[in-house]
Amino acid sequence: MKDEGRGTTEAQNHSTDAVTLIVPSHPKYLYVIRSAVYPVLLDAGFPRRDARNIILALDEACSNIIKYAYEGDTTKFIRLRVAADERRLLIELTDSGKKPDVSKIAPRKLDEVRPGGLGTHFMASIFDSVSYDTSAEAETVLTLVKERR
Repeated sequence: MKDEGRGTTEAQNHSTDAVTLIVPSHPKYLYVIRSAVYPVLLDAGFPRRDARNIILALDEACSNIIKYAYEGDTTKFIRLRVAADERRLLIELTDSGKKPDVSKIAPRKLDEVRPGGLGTHFMASIFDSVSYDTSAEAETVLTLVKERR
């Protein structure tokens, strides 16, 4: 994973459906994101198995925002934008927390048996592109893209 520019203009210009949701940064509200996004994925034509995998990776990404960017602070917010068109799915997660050191974000080795640390592995294996935009002064945007096959 690397720090890249958002590069979402093209995807946004071709987007036919977009959903934006702002959710408190408390783990108990992650179900709201899962419940809102899953039907959007199905309506966009993703098979149930793919939709479940996308939801798993999205849930991990949101959990990482809560744990690392907000350091467990449940008084903040996560802004989610989901757009799907005939070519791709675009998910943007925006937070106003601590900026990540993108050079240190990497999936852990799967042969290391220990709890945690698989969120970035799920994101990298499920999405075709995972990028962090930390250029804005007060926010970080994580962009997840899945191309249609």
